[in-house]
Amino acid sequence: MTASTSKTELRRSLLTLRQSMSVEQWQTNSQQLCKHLQALPLFIHAQTILAYFSVRQEPDLSSLFHLPKTWGFSRCVETQLVWHQWSPIGSLPLQKGPFGILEPDANAPLLEVEQIDLVLVPAVGCDQRGYRLGYGGGFYDRLFGSPEWTGKPTIGIVFDFAHVSQLPHDPWDQPLGAVCTETGIWKSQKG
Repeated sequence: MTASTSKTELRRSLLTLRQSMSVEQWQTNSQQLCKHLQALPLFIHAQTILAYFSVRQEPDLSSLFHLPKTWGFSRCVETQLVWHQWSPIGSLPLQKGPFGILEPDANAPLLEVEQIDLVLVPAVGCDQRGYRLGYGGGFYDRLFGSPEWTGKPTIGIVFDFAHVSQLPHDPWDQPLGAVCTETGIWKSQKG
């Protein structure tokens, strides 16, 4: 079995598990996960944080977006992620992007790499080494593979059942610095 075949099967399995959660369990787990993030010194000291809008029962981070931080969210532009500043108060309305995900308006202020203190990364699954299983588009791997993003703190956001010991990965996959679930935060074990 190739890495891409096993990734496809694992992605399907983890998405099925996530979709089978009750709305109450999804909300409870999301809130617990957010509490772990709020207690993390890296999060506390970060001024500008990149995040995501939850789709398909991804962990919901929206309770964090009212905190006094500069929040950035992506727009998919061809094969790249472009980051824009957004706030629940005073920002232009969100729009659905090409994948059905809410995105900031194209006219919202852009965020530059140098401004970013922390990236909260959506995932289907993460392993103990920090490798991430995404949806297969490669957007985050291309982003984190760029030299200017080297060293930016990254935390994969998944529910506990999707934090596994080892995921198949390809040479271009970029490991994340840590993983956060509803049960805690784990620094990635490199190698």
